[in-house]
Amino acid sequence: MASHAARPPGSRRLSRSARPRRPRRVGRLAGPVLAVLIAVLLVAALWVGADLRDAQAAADDRQAATRAAGTYAVRLLSVGHRAVDADIERVLAASTGPARTEYAGNAAELKRTTVAGRLLRTGALRASALVWLRGDTARVMVVGDELVRRDGSADAPRERFHRWNMEVTRTGAAWLVSAVEPVP
Repeated sequence: MASHAARPPGSRRLSRSARPRRPRRVGRLAGPVLAVLIAVLLVAALWVGADLRDAQAAADDRQAATRAAGTYAVRLLSVGHRAVDADIERVLAASTGPARTEYAGNAAELKRTTVAGRLLRTGALRASALVWLRGDTARVMVVGDELVRRDGSADAPRERFHRWNMEVTRTGAAWLVSAVEPVP
């Protein structure tokens, strides 16, 4: 009670609840600052997410174009007299544009020589690499080997080695070979 004696006369001590409060600036600013921070983080997350989706789509396109060219090469090199019509159809199904037109133009002669010679051609993909990708068109370098033998012959098969630059075009959801250029 000694503290009461030190007060000036007529003054009274205010209880904590009766004392005037200082404005809490930190409390009033925390809400809007936190909201702005959350908004900025959300925008950044959406931006990064969009970039990741774009990067994944580009990687998927590169892989699909390279795979399409490699598959076409194996089909191109794997034609046998037993299923020559189906083999030719598989090549045509994987091509479009000038590549399809050229192969279709040569298909009758290929069928005639394959059946007449009782040939079995077996292809193997050795390597494929994307050279460039621009929109819905890609250039892929492809290396493949081919074994050619006569059905029923004891002769050793002939080996052939091939290198191509293939142009691959997206048509709908599929990548198809649209041009084939042999590389010497």
